[in-house]
Amino acid sequence: MAGASAATHHLGLDLGGTNIKWVVAEDTDGAWATLDRGRVPTEADEGPDAVVGRLAGVAVDAVARWPGIGSVGVGVPGEYDPRSGAIRQLTNLLGEWPGKPVASVISATVGLPAHLINDARAFGVAELRLGAGRGVASMIGLALGTGVGGVVAIDGRVHQGHDGTAGEVGHQTIDMDTDAPLCGCGNHGCLEAFVRADRIAAACGTNTVEEAVRRARAGDAVAAAGIAQAGRYLGIGIANVVAVFTPDRVVIGGGVGAALDLFIGPIREQLTLRVQLTPLDQVEIVPAELGIWAGAIGAAIHGAETS
Repeated sequence: MAGASAATHHLGLDLGGTNIKWVVAEDTDGAWATLDRGRVPTEADEGPDAVVGRLAGVAVDAVARWPGIGSVGVGVPGEYDPRSGAIRQLTNLLGEWPGKPVASVISATVGLPAHLINDARAFGVAELRLGAGRGVASMIGLALGTGVGGVVAIDGRVHQGHDGTAGEVGHQTIDMDTDAPLCGCGNHGCLEAFVRADRIAAACGTNTVEEAVRRARAGDAVAAAGIAQAGRYLGIGIANVVAVFTPDRVVIGGGVGAALDLFIGPIREQLTLRVQLTPLDQVEIVPAELGIWAGAIGAAIHGAETS
């Protein structure tokens, strides 16, 4: 339980469509560890005001459990204004979110500084500090699920750009045809439009990526072909960012990361085909390590480093 100073304990909240996950993390001279965690239903159908109130309530409960908390970070599945702490757009949560204040409400409720971060960037912060990216200076991260979140870390820090949207690896165009698949961002031909979970499942003739992986491992030819196709598209996207950033490590999360052994062959084939200016034996491609808690952990670290 509690007892440490406010400078060492930090709260991270991860707003998801199904659950709000929370983590209390501890910073000991730059070494991060998770002390406590939990989750509550988001109940997004109740609307933005109720969801923001639930986030604030989770923060109140966590501060009561750990009175030494010094800051709050909140991972959100969309765009936000880093100055005001209000939402610009959340694509997968019900209700009128644009302009909805979040950070200021939580800050006023618990009396602590609160800062927003995109959930994919939070995933990247967590993996960089205490997950699969620890120890490297430069990292590219992809979080594959309902969409494809992305993150770029340079010189040991996640690069967010002037508005928090830097690193959207999933929204690079890999097919310039006007009839290319439509992405949720409004563009045609984004990497996400080819390798988000429902697209991979459809290519494999299954309902989910997890089912596709099971069938491919059991020798199902359709599932294996669909996974190979998704791997090729991923390889093209990863090749593009490797050519631009020459990262030490590429970290892949989500269902694809958990089954990276099935995707890595086609990914590596595309890298070999398309990347000519940097030695590929110096670029590691590894699965993420922190699972579903990465977003909350990264939000906690972001809140601490921003406050």
